[in-house]
Amino acid sequence: MRVTPLPCLLWLAFLHYSTNQQAALTVSPSRSQFFKGNSVSLSCEENNSSAGWTVWRNTTRGQSECKGPWGKPDGLRCYMTSLFPDDSGVYWCSSREGAASSSIQLTVTGGSVILQSPVLPVMEGDDVTLSCLTKTTPSNLPAAFYKDGSLIRTEPKGHMTLHHVTSSDEGLYRCNIRGHGESPSRWISVEDGMETFSQFLRTEFREEDIKFWSVCEYRTTDPGTELLSKARSISTALMEAEASKQIISMGSK
Repeated sequence: MRVTPLPCLLWLAFLHYSTNQQAALTVSPSRSQFFKGNSVSLSCEENNSSAGWTVWRNTTRGQSECKGPWGKPDGLRCYMTSLFPDDSGVYWCSSREGAASSSIQLTVTGGSVILQSPVLPVMEGDDVTLSCLTKTTPSNLPAAFYKDGSLIRTEPKGHMTLHHVTSSDEGLYRCNIRGHGESPSRWISVEDGMETFSQFLRTEFREEDIKFWSVCEYRTTDPGTELLSKARSISTALMEAEASKQIISMGSK
């Protein structure tokens, strides 16, 4: 069994606490393409409700927050009960202080076919399933899947899984069901999880903190190394003030 050293647990707990202070926009049902007339719920998921997060969008109608006529706000949620093609655009969460979540591109089509795909970028090594759906018939019809304009393959039940995706799988996808039509195109991004995490660390923490995280991740600590000394120093600092309160609270649950 893999055992994580206590200082690493403290650091990872603190990191979890820090990252959860930012809102993330979630979509229900979880997809990026919708048929005209569908409904959708958008939520700003975050821990600090006092930040006053609200859903915003930028479409051909302009930029505006969730309110009539296009959205019905309810706390951190925004309900859209009957979508139209001009509701297509970029959606995100914004706080009273001006902070913003990552954005999501939503597409509403008046056609009969949509491509169901991950709403957010996917991580390298993940399996990704794409589904070709029709508006009025079962979702298991044979469908042809395309990437960057070229046919990948035809799947008899309308679902295609990309196994252990890499950066080469990134691109513009669409699908076609004979006799029903073609979906709008959808760009699928593939991110390097380690690089994404490293970039986040560089924006939020000092270089010593990043080195300490590397020590935890790769178990390269040696009692006589300078890195271990820094690790101990950082873990001690994290036990002070609010950081210690959050970690102790997490440990008691």
